[in-house]
Amino acid sequence: MSDNTSTLKSYVDSATGAVQNAVGSLLGTTGDQAQGQAKQDKAQAEYNASHATVKLPGATATAAGVARDDPDRAAGSWNQTVGAAKETVGGIIGSENLKQTGREQNLKGQEQEAKGQVNDYASGAADRVAGTVGGAVAGLAGDKSKQAEYEAQHDTGKTRQRGVEHDVVKQAEAQQRKDL
Repeated sequence: MSDNTSTLKSYVDSATGAVQNAVGSLLGTTGDQAQGQAKQDKAQAEYNASHATVKLPGATATAAGVARDDPDRAAGSWNQTVGAAKETVGGIIGSENLKQTGREQNLKGQEQEAKGQVNDYASGAADRVAGTVGGAVAGLAGDKSKQAEYEAQHDTGKTRQRGVEHDVVKQAEAQQRKDL
């Protein structure tokens, strides 16, 4: 696991910084206040880095690495796009059949994409747990190569989960814009 992009580490650093800042404020020591604020700022940067996500076609990239998306996610997205196009064309040319076919394909694509997201999120969670536990055991045993393998497994799981989170947020934002 990459210490510089750990969400848990960012929470701990933020709390530590807040306490140090408060103590400095109570005692009137500006040095402690400044150090506490610097820790809080660093913690926010760590948190942001831990959650930074870039979506690529069929994959997700984060500071932890790159993970391939479940194939149902891309196929579902494609079916939604094609279905929406059919629905639009059907509306323009007055073909209820084409419009209905497009609507059905769009809904099928939404279900397919959601299935892929659930698969990626669940496998990501499993990889994170297995990687964390395996890494700890390998670390205790002193097996550095196994520890690195487990850390990579954890990081791949984290990336899968961040990809799903990214997509769900983008879908919610798009729905909000549509509802306005």
